[in-house]
Amino acid sequence: MTQNHYWNNKVVLVTGGSSGIGLAAAKLLSAGGAHVWLTARRKSLLKTALQEVEAVRRDSSQFFGITSTDVSEPRQVEKLMEDVTKNIGIPDLIINSAGITQPGYIHELSWEKFAELMGTNYLGTVYVTTAFLPSMKTRGSGHIINISSMAGYLGVFGYTAYSASKYAVTGFSEALRAEMKPHGIHVSVAFPPDTDTPQLAYEEPFKPAETKAISGTAKALSAEKVASAILAQAEKGRFMIFPGFASRLFYILTSKLPRSLVFSILDGMASSGRKKKSE
Repeated sequence: MTQNHYWNNKVVLVTGGSSGIGLAAAKLLSAGGAHVWLTARRKSLLKTALQEVEAVRRDSSQFFGITSTDVSEPRQVEKLMEDVTKNIGIPDLIINSAGITQPGYIHELSWEKFAELMGTNYLGTVYVTTAFLPSMKTRGSGHIINISSMAGYLGVFGYTAYSASKYAVTGFSEALRAEMKPHGIHVSVAFPPDTDTPQLAYEEPFKPAETKAISGTAKALSAEKVASAILAQAEKGRFMIFPGFASRLFYILTSKLPRSLVFSILDGMASSGRKKKSE
């Protein structure tokens, strides 16, 4: 585990910290000397994650802890805020990594599923951020990293619910950056590509053939590689964070090329997937 002293003695809160990118980031931060608090919904997974994070700690002076939280529930977020500030203090860094997904054809997705993804991915980010902002503003420092997705700047076939929630995270982060700049609080938004996590494994059976044809063009990155890139770019104060070559390349292409051309390419890939499905 690479040790990075930039985060030494920093107080860090990681949502979605029981697995995937959140857990990978927490371990890197622990190795760098940070005090880390993890939150996620399932307490059993949190306990296991906590052991992994403590195992790579830099020294015995670090503090760690967990709170089981559904970030889409404001009252649970209030309890999380109380736990963190009481036990390790006001966060220097918040990583909003809690997220869920559900690919599928739009006619197969219920309204409740759209609401669930928006509640966790977007409102969960809003609730956690705004719970801690008053204290961070009073102190005059802090850093908030919101995890969006490549689907948060480019809508992809099969991700109507997921992409909308991640676009919301992107828009929220842009407005938040402007508001927090005068208060000394940095804001970053990360756009990971497909990452080898339990979430990616979960969604595979639900992906339409068209979605598989598009997402299959690039190999999934490891959670540790993505987390390492996010933290490295955050240290440099970057607002937009692109972990991996594909994420940055696709953003450049989609922002520079005519949107009609981008859509034509994606439509062609989706059509190819449809043909394979019917064969």
